[in-house]
Amino acid sequence: MQFIGRVIEKLQRHPKRIVFPEGAEPRVLQAARQFHCLSLGAPILLGNRVKVEKAARSLKLSLDGIRIINPEESEDLEKFARTLRLLRRPHGMKAMEARDAMLNPNYFGAMMVAMHQADGLVTGTNVATTAVLRPLIQTIRLAPNISTAAGCTVMEFENASIGEDGVLFLADCAVVPEPGMEQLADIAVSTARFARHLWGFRPRVALLSYATKDSAMPPAMGKVRAAVALAEKKARRCGLEADFDGELQADTALVPEIAARKLRQSKVAGCANVLIFPNLACGDIAAKALRHLARAQAYGHILLGLDRPAADVSRGSTARDILGVAALVGVQAIAYHQLYPGASQPPPGV
Repeated sequence: MQFIGRVIEKLQRHPKRIVFPEGAEPRVLQAARQFHCLSLGAPILLGNRVKVEKAARSLKLSLDGIRIINPEESEDLEKFARTLRLLRRPHGMKAMEARDAMLNPNYFGAMMVAMHQADGLVTGTNVATTAVLRPLIQTIRLAPNISTAAGCTVMEFENASIGEDGVLFLADCAVVPEPGMEQLADIAVSTARFARHLWGFRPRVALLSYATKDSAMPPAMGKVRAAVALAEKKARRCGLEADFDGELQADTALVPEIAARKLRQSKVAGCANVLIFPNLACGDIAAKALRHLARAQAYGHILLGLDRPAADVSRGSTARDILGVAALVGVQAIAYHQLYPGASQPPPGV
């Protein structure tokens, strides 16, 4: 497809190192093989070497060009454990607890990214999102001036009239169960920044609700309306050129004919390319429904707001999905400091 093809072409010009903590997972092995064969960079698999090699043989996959690291045998284990203990000292983490944590591939992989031994991380095929987020928040942490993390799913449709040339950005689909008004505005702005950074278009951001501009809505839903005004202020403050509108129903946000009947003057209604959901339940349900019912290609969750690039893929992901997410994470890493000014940058020559 056009979108992911362009992402792959860009990454081929700037290859990156992506670490996959679930090294013996067949779908991850297949994605890592393709990542190398497409010249996207250096895939790094974590896990027991014997188990990884056995899984590769069963799939008849070559491991040429793929690095394998067993955290238990790594020369960096003790250094990583000391670093984690320093980071978690205010929370009372003991030396043995830090070492035990680093034996967990998700912690080890996150620390590799934090220490610039890898450019990004992709995990989640066999664990819940909380098991992915905890190591990332404890090691990589949030980017400077960022207070809310979020999970973005990028959807690519065959119908080019949807979103921006068939591409839609959806958030939050992974992190904040019930965002408040401030968090909702943060999610809207960070998703718009990511869309602009990745695809280059002007984001048209629809903050969704079950009614369009309804003054009789209950107070709890008023956060969406308030978040629109706050998102506009935050976008101006960071120099982001984007349009925001809400509350909008999903059809009002996406269908020009319906938008024309309800909101003739809106710059977003009928042509939204970024959809922001009022809570995590709505975002996750919508993303999965679109993927299966509309036969859209879904890439996510790209984790927004962290100091270094990372993604939490769905346990239902295919090898193709994982490859696409890895490519997106790699492209983010090319100029991550532009997306998050002040974000940790690798030392010269890395």
